[in-house]
Amino acid sequence: MAAMAATVAPASSARPPFDVPAMLDAAGVAYRTRRLPSGAKVFAQGTAASSVYYIQDGGVTLTVVSSTGKEAVVGMLSAGDFCGEGCLAGQSMRMGTATTVLPTVVLRIPRDAMQTLLHEHGDFSERFLAHILNRNIRIEEDLVDQLFNSSEKRLARALLLLARYGKETDSQRVIPKLSQEMLAEMVGTTRSRVNFFMNKFRRLGFIEYNGHLKVHSSLLSVVLHD
Repeated sequence: MAAMAATVAPASSARPPFDVPAMLDAAGVAYRTRRLPSGAKVFAQGTAASSVYYIQDGGVTLTVVSSTGKEAVVGMLSAGDFCGEGCLAGQSMRMGTATTVLPTVVLRIPRDAMQTLLHEHGDFSERFLAHILNRNIRIEEDLVDQLFNSSEKRLARALLLLARYGKETDSQRVIPKLSQEMLAEMVGTTRSRVNFFMNKFRRLGFIEYNGHLKVHSSLLSVVLHD
């Protein structure tokens, strides 16, 4: 079967940015800001689900561990995404673990406050729904990526998502340098393969790294190439 190219679609500029902190402040919602280092858990599988999190800056992976101990990455989120919203639909326990892959800032919004906000503020409810639908589309694309694309394409797509391709006006973006072990876990391959492809991307001018990682939009050519 021919490989299917995963998409990394630019965000629409038709509407102003979704300023979640400003909306929460305007509605008088009490929330907690957490600043987490790379590798910290936002929440863990099996713990009580009592709040929704908004990623203000940084990045998060969502993983699930089976009863036999096998771990799978089921999603990768970046700034502007929500996570833990299952509690709004009656989920009492976390179905997975959210772990930061970069220094990350999240807003913790209590479930009851979030439900009230969604019921009483139509604009916030509309924008929240749009974010959740877009995230579900991206998770479906992640699944396609894992099933049909090479590890090289998966790595390129992961780097573009971490660099928030399409969400910034710049053609390149600097992100903190990630370990190759972390990247390998995120894309489902080995550290040696990640090392090989990172060197290839650097040689071709798609990325630069020296303490920090700079991702150029030209890396998209790897994702789109058949």
